[in-house]
Amino acid sequence: MFFGEKTDLYRIFSPYRICPLGAHVDHQHGLVSGFAFDEGIDFLFSETESGKVEMCSLTFEGLITFNVRQSVGERQANWGDYLRGAVWAMQMDFSLRKGIRGVVKGSMPIGGLSSSAALLVGCVKAIAKANGIELTDLQVIRYASQAERDFVGLKNGILDQACVVLCKKNHLLYLDTKDGDYELIPFAGNADMEPPFKLGIFFSGVTRNLKGTDYNLRVAECKTSAWMVEAYENLPLKELESTFLRDIPEDLYKRHMEQMPERFSRRAAHFYGECNRVKEGVDAWKKGDLTEFGRIMFSSCASSRDLYECGSPELIALNEIAQETPGIYGGRFSGAGFKGAYIALVDPTKVKEIGENMRKEYLKGFPQYEDSYENFFCDTCDGARFV
Repeated sequence: MFFGEKTDLYRIFSPYRICPLGAHVDHQHGLVSGFAFDEGIDFLFSETESGKVEMCSLTFEGLITFNVRQSVGERQANWGDYLRGAVWAMQMDFSLRKGIRGVVKGSMPIGGLSSSAALLVGCVKAIAKANGIELTDLQVIRYASQAERDFVGLKNGILDQACVVLCKKNHLLYLDTKDGDYELIPFAGNADMEPPFKLGIFFSGVTRNLKGTDYNLRVAECKTSAWMVEAYENLPLKELESTFLRDIPEDLYKRHMEQMPERFSRRAAHFYGECNRVKEGVDAWKKGDLTEFGRIMFSSCASSRDLYECGSPELIALNEIAQETPGIYGGRFSGAGFKGAYIALVDPTKVKEIGENMRKEYLKGFPQYEDSYENFFCDTCDGARFV
């Protein structure tokens, strides 16, 4: 038997996430928001006494094998790098003895929903379970984030992992990525109230790997803009890796914004504007004002497009259609915003009409995606957990 005879089987559900407000700021220690929702990655696994990891995927090809008692080696440019990265991060603090054998399956197409974070969080929790290690939520986030940033090589912050771990059904996660402080905020201040919306997920039909985009370049541009302000102010400079826009007061940026090359000024303008939008959105959420919350989401998307300069013709088209579709409160590019998915908060009574209109109008401009474009309508859910 693949799982081995006379062994316990475990199942972990690790949800996908969306970030309604707080786009592209977590790597600069900004303010973010998020929901986990009821689609994600399932892990079914058992322990191996030998320390061997043997995992297959129903989404990607290849049996991933390595041993937790040994160095995981170099990246191999396949989905197993996320498993290796999770073990690599945990090996820094623990002497791992047991591996895992099992299968993983994602329930939605890849692109903009942090499937990588869901995979990493699930793997960290599985390895911890096999080795009898008790981890706090913040430790799970740290190991998963460290794996993606320092092993896989994507220079992101903790937004994705935090949403996958911390989110709670019918609550908005409000997270300060600088110090890790967070709130789980019920809609309109009522923890017993079901928020009157669904999450609309609109896949453009174009998938992407963030390492093949300008994601890391944008991170460097943000850091360089912070560095420039420090230089203009004759402040001591740190290594670029340790430089963050969050440490630069907005008034200092505004003092020097016209001196900076435009691309760097635009990146910083997006950062400060987006952090302010998160605070405005949290206020609207607490008041139960979905119309205002949605308006701020559309504003966030415009900033991502014009100031952060991400997006693609497909995602830009979906945003334009969404703004003209009755029943959509607000929306924006999901994830990094390089191809992938568009997300929205929608009126649950108009789901059928919204899905039909988005598909019809999108395929008018992009008929080549008729077989790969998809709509999903989901509900919020709790974070990663054993089932």
